[in-house]
Amino acid sequence: MVKNIASGVALTLVVILGGTYLLLQSGIIPANADAKPGALETWMAHTSLKATLADSAPKEKNPIALTDKNLLAGIDLFAQNCAVCHGTAKGVQPPSPIAKGLYQKPPQLAIDGVEDDPEGYSFWKIKHGIRLTGMPSFRDTLNDQQIWTLALFLKHMDQLPPAVQPTWLRVHNWSTI
Repeated sequence: MVKNIASGVALTLVVILGGTYLLLQSGIIPANADAKPGALETWMAHTSLKATLADSAPKEKNPIALTDKNLLAGIDLFAQNCAVCHGTAKGVQPPSPIAKGLYQKPPQLAIDGVEDDPEGYSFWKIKHGIRLTGMPSFRDTLNDQQIWTLALFLKHMDQLPPAVQPTWLRVHNWSTI
């Protein structure tokens, strides 16, 4: 009896793996960046990211103090590293050629902000990137202090002090030259 159950389980696994392999080999599942993601792909990506953030994102408080100077530094880092994909204070007007062609579409953070996310989540996303999207890892580009500074700005980008707001409004998402 146990042998029959084990054989059934093994056969089921072989059929599932074989079917998955044939499905991937058939080209039915699109690999192109300009195709709309399927519901299963979207669910898997969101579920995996949510679980990873809950498990791996820093839980400690942001070590960068909330000051105008640090917010301005965060805006500068955002302008240099993020605006090309994630837009400006005005959103995606006009979208950069990079943002237009990315798959998944990058969130326009002035519109689809991350102000409600814990700063540790933003830190983790910036440091490690997000697999199967255009979000790169900045682990080898920015140090932890710079990443925390960016996370500070992202947390407060919708409620910037008056002395900081004009700098944010001057950020461009790509060269118009």
